[in-house]
Amino acid sequence: MEIRKYKVVLVDDHSLLREALSSLIAGFDDFQVVGSFNNGHELIRALSEGLRPDLILLDLNMPVLDGFDTAKWLQTNHPDIKLLVLTMYDSEIALIRLLQTGVRGFLKKDTHPHELNNALKSVCNNGFYYSHDTTGKLASMFQKNPENQRFIDKAILTENELEFLRLASTDMTYKEIAAKLAISPRVIDSYRDALFEKLDVKSRVGLAIYAVKNGIVCF
Repeated sequence: MEIRKYKVVLVDDHSLLREALSSLIAGFDDFQVVGSFNNGHELIRALSEGLRPDLILLDLNMPVLDGFDTAKWLQTNHPDIKLLVLTMYDSEIALIRLLQTGVRGFLKKDTHPHELNNALKSVCNNGFYYSHDTTGKLASMFQKNPENQRFIDKAILTENELEFLRLASTDMTYKEIAAKLAISPRVIDSYRDALFEKLDVKSRVGLAIYAVKNGIVCF
């Protein structure tokens, strides 16, 4: 009797990486790749046309629709599909953002193929996967002490703050950002000043560096 294999979809804007992952996963006994997409929009279109994978291996840093927003959409519209995020970001702030989107599996891009196989199995069978490094970071973050609470408060950004950070990392002026968000320049100034204090930076360049380091903007 033929053993059922879990159906996996890959979403990453680097075609060489997708092809390499597809070949690698094809060699695993329990999995088969049934789709490969460049970004979140392409994935959503395929799902609307009837594609139903068991698991999606999702990159974070993608154009058009990044991994964070794709994960949020999937949790709202297809919570039954398991997610494993493949990322080069392992900062505590990126992990908190992923937890907020409902993602329960994280894997660094430099991981060994054996760990990838184990991670795929764990997400499919148990609903989650955390590497030893990730588990340690999460445990450390959520230990109860005032310093950790201050860090978590700093790391949790509102949707308005995230959108301002994304736009502030472009060449748009603050006046143009205010017009795009349909709010007054005074409100934009309050966002900027609040983030300067919250993120402990002193300039717009500092905001952009923070956003890039933590996967909030993609270039």
